[in-house]
Amino acid sequence: MKQDIHPPYHDAVKVTCSCGNTFETGSTQSEISVEVCGACHPFYTGKSKLVDTAGRVDKFQQRLADTKTKQTTAAKKKDKSKDKKSDDTVVKLG
Repeated sequence: MKQDIHPPYHDAVKVTCSCGNTFETGSTQSEISVEVCGACHPFYTGKSKLVDTAGRVDKFQQRLADTKTKQTTAAKKKDKSKDKKSDDTVVKLG
């Protein structure tokens, strides 16, 4: 290897996860922070976890709720229109 072109290698680098888990590894960086590690990754834990990127999950859930309210409102309007049609067909005899 050429001398003085490689970054210094650190044998004990502290890796910190967003869940609070810490462990040591070797790297050319002095400190490492990660979002997901083996202690909190859904594949290893068996639990599902939503990683919300820029509020996308919240936006989707809001759109889903809006769609459900629109469907119930449309169903109520449809029921009211059926009631009006049945009232119009009543004919008085006599």
